[in-house]
Amino acid sequence: MKIEKLTFNNFMENTFIVYDQTKECIIIDPGCYSEEEKDKLLSFIKSNKLKPTLLINTHCHIDHIFGNNFVNKIWDIELAINKLDLEILNGAHLVAQSYGFNNYEPSPLPSKYIKEGDFITFGQSKLKIIFTPGHAPGHISLYSQKDNFIISGDVLFMNSIGRTDLPGGDYEILIKTIKTKLLTLPEKTKVYCGHGPDTTIDNEKKNNPFLKN
Repeated sequence: MKIEKLTFNNFMENTFIVYDQTKECIIIDPGCYSEEEKDKLLSFIKSNKLKPTLLINTHCHIDHIFGNNFVNKIWDIELAINKLDLEILNGAHLVAQSYGFNNYEPSPLPSKYIKEGDFITFGQSKLKIIFTPGHAPGHISLYSQKDNFIISGDVLFMNSIGRTDLPGGDYEILIKTIKTKLLTLPEKTKVYCGHGPDTTIDNEKKNNPFLKN
């Protein structure tokens, strides 16, 4: 599998395109808001002759769903989320207004719900869904044991963790999630974060100040 990371919007959110040799791909957390950002996403997919098959949100905070409508409109693909984040998705237009994002195009509703233990398949590849709440109630991460990586959304960052002061956030649940769901993965596992640089499970075990106890 190959992973392309594109950083979008004022929140510096990381959007991921995951694809393999068949050219089928999935789009994860499209944060593209401006027309320039949408063009950047479209250009990468077109220039690499990729075929999007599914749109996935690790969670439904506004910075991760700005481009849902655009992706759905261009490629006519299903949106998959965890059902526990549906309330956040439905209220996203109010959050957009509060931040002054007046050009926000409301996301389509999901047509597929994903949960712990499910597998997302495309081309010759598959990713396992890991339920990772704490930052958001329905947060999920996508893991490949074969290729040694996890796309962790806003659960774990390099030497940091996700916020828990947003609706549905819970600090104790987040810490438990990280320690029982992520730090138990092989230390060489690469972590693709929803914001900021990539990291590894080994680095976070050794250096993350939030995970010392």
